[in-house]
Amino acid sequence: MRPVVGITSYVEQARWGVWDVPAVVLPFRYVERVEAAGATVVVLPPAATSDAEVLDRLDAVVFAGGADLDPALYQQPVHEQTTGLRPERDAAEVPLMRAALDRDLPLLGICRGMQVLSVVSGGALEQHLPDVVGHEGHRPSPGVYGLHGVRLAPGSLAHRLLGDQVSVPSYHHQGLASAGSLTVTGWADDESPEVVEDPTRRFALGVLWHPEAGDDLRLFEALVGAARG
Repeated sequence: MRPVVGITSYVEQARWGVWDVPAVVLPFRYVERVEAAGATVVVLPPAATSDAEVLDRLDAVVFAGGADLDPALYQQPVHEQTTGLRPERDAAEVPLMRAALDRDLPLLGICRGMQVLSVVSGGALEQHLPDVVGHEGHRPSPGVYGLHGVRLAPGSLAHRLLGDQVSVPSYHHQGLASAGSLTVTGWADDESPEVVEDPTRRFALGVLWHPEAGDDLRLFEALVGAARG
């Protein structure tokens, strides 16, 4: 049987046909990539993800990208560039991440999902990465992914999966200030952290880029392989 992988999702105002209502949404590329890697997908809306018992029915979980985390989660005031907060996602995904780690359920955090993993593990975020690196290359313009290289630490999970270096599509303005109990195992060309992992878990990996936006299935295939046990 194909393993079942949950993917967290958004609640946003959406329009289709005659309707203009709040809806559960998720870029379909997430579903396509996970299915292509060999799993069956269950989309997890924020209301459902607040109940960690859903994890008992899953073999792995992907924490998807999206809006900025509330800086109160890592004891910082809100930066002027931190906007569009989604408290319902924070309220659902933070306990879900903790529960997934407690269960040692294979998990992949993508962009915001990597940030949730980091904050839950005691880390903190750079609320506006251009203030630190001096450029907008990680999010060059609205709706346009930035392409850049990522160097991976030899011996890490990310290195075993992707090799010494990988070119990635990214879309984020926030970065990692500290990783807490996690290990940073990947860095962008500007030396900002791009990968975190927990080597004490079966498979707990976070990447700041968007692998679902490309055609490289290796991260998803590895997650599905871990889900198979």
